[in-house]
Amino acid sequence: MTYLTKPKLHHPTLERNKVGHTRRDYEGKISTLCAGCGHDSISAAIIQACWELDIEPHRVAKLSGIGCSSKTPDYFLGASHGFNTVHGRMPSVLTGANLANRDLLYLGVSGDGDSASIGLGQFAHVMRRGVNMVYIVENNGVYGLTKGQFSATADRGSKSKKGQFNADAPVDLVGMALQLGATYVARGFSGDKAQLVPLIEGAIRHGGAAFIDVISPCVAFNNHEGSTKSYDHVREHNEALNRIDFIALADAPSGAPEPGGVLELPQPDGSVMRLRKLRDDHDPTDRVSAMNLLAAHQARGELVTGLLYIDPEAGDLHQAMNTSAKPLNALREAELCPGAAALAKINAALR
Repeated sequence: MTYLTKPKLHHPTLERNKVGHTRRDYEGKISTLCAGCGHDSISAAIIQACWELDIEPHRVAKLSGIGCSSKTPDYFLGASHGFNTVHGRMPSVLTGANLANRDLLYLGVSGDGDSASIGLGQFAHVMRRGVNMVYIVENNGVYGLTKGQFSATADRGSKSKKGQFNADAPVDLVGMALQLGATYVARGFSGDKAQLVPLIEGAIRHGGAAFIDVISPCVAFNNHEGSTKSYDHVREHNEALNRIDFIALADAPSGAPEPGGVLELPQPDGSVMRLRKLRDDHDPTDRVSAMNLLAAHQARGELVTGLLYIDPEAGDLHQAMNTSAKPLNALREAELCPGAAALAKINAALR
C-alpha cells in the first residue's frame, strides 16, 4: 500500500517563527492512524508547541516504543532525530541517549499499553531518576493495534467492544509519576488544544523529568448501538461478497470546560468519562496537595486535567551524577583517558 506524501513547497506567506521556520517545517509524514484519532491531535499540539517556542527541529530527539501512540513520532518533526525502540523499552534508550548527549531536547512518546504494562518498570525508574525529558503518554485505555483489548489503564467495570467487562483496577500513571519524583506532572485531553499546547510548552521548558498523561479516546472502537457506522449496522445493510472488518470513520471528540468545570465524554459502552479542569487557585508546587486532589476526584469518577505539580527548582540526572558539562559523545580520548597517574590517584582514594 502506498500513501501520498506532503508537498515540499510552502506558500510564501506562511508565518515564520524567530528561527525562520513555518509551522509546516515541524510536521512529519501523513498520518496512517484512523481518521479522527486523538493521537493526531496530540501530534498537532506538539508541532504547535515546538513552533511557538522557536525550537530548531534538529535539536529534538524523539523516541517511542510499540503501539498506535508509538507510530506518531513519524507524523511530527520530520527533520529531528528519531528512534523507535522495542515494546516498553523507550525510557532506558532515552536515558542512555540523554547521558551521551545532554544538548538535545528529549521527547518520549508512549502509550498506556507501552508504559503501563510491559514498560511499567522502565517508566518507574526513568521518573525517579529525574531524566531531563518530556514524557507523553497517549492514553486510550485499549490496545488499538490488536482490536481493542483492555490496557492496564482501563477503568474497572468498563465495557469492551466485544461486551466484556474489565474486572482489574487501573494503573494510574499520573499518581505514580507524582509518587516517584517527577518534577512536572500534568494531564491533558487530546480534544482541548487550548490547554494541551501550553502544557507541552511548559514541559519542554521545565528542565527535569516532565510527564504528561493525555486522554486520547480511541475512535476505532466506537461501536455503540444506534451508530450508523457500527459493525452491526453495516453488516445488516450490506451484502458483502467477503466478510471483511473495517474501521468506521468518526469525528475526534473535543471540548474545553471552564476552570473547575467538568467535560462529559460519552463512551462506546454507554458510560461517561468525566474530565475536570483544575481550578485557578490550585497550587501546583505542592506535591502532597496534588496527590490528594487526584485521589479525591478519582473517588468521584473524575479525571483531573491541567498542571498538577511542578518543582521550580528541579534538577536532572546529569546534576545528580555530576557529569561533564560537555556532552559525553563529544569527549576525546585524552579527556576520557587522563593517563596512568590519574588512574593511580583514583585507585588510591578507594583503598
